[in-house]
Amino acid sequence: MKKTKVVIIIILIALFTVGQVMAAENAPGEIVQTTCPVMGGTINKDIYTDYKGERVYFCCEGCIPEFQKDPEKYIQKLESEDVTLEKVPATEGNKEFRPETDGRSKQSSTCGNCGCES
Repeated sequence: MKKTKVVIIIILIALFTVGQVMAAENAPGEIVQTTCPVMGGTINKDIYTDYKGERVYFCCEGCIPEFQKDPEKYIQKLESEDVTLEKVPATEGNKEFRPETDGRSKQSSTCGNCGCES
């Protein structure tokens, strides 16, 4: 019986410790962007726009014009989720990503995350 209690206590301590480590890793203000602020799909690091020195990623090209209609709305949404946006790399300056002029080829005509036409 004593061995069972000891094992249970050790397991509980281990679970508590793991929980504390995970909470520290996800401290407010340190969460990286993984979802599109417009559609909520998984981001594609090749699809982004830069806004006020920060890079915002999207799930598909169709989300960029929607973001540009009211960028503060989407920035506030990300901030409320404690997402920390990446800074625009110093070598690139602050350029807005425009798929039609960027020189990158489109990967597909239909988004794999939300199904919209991009």
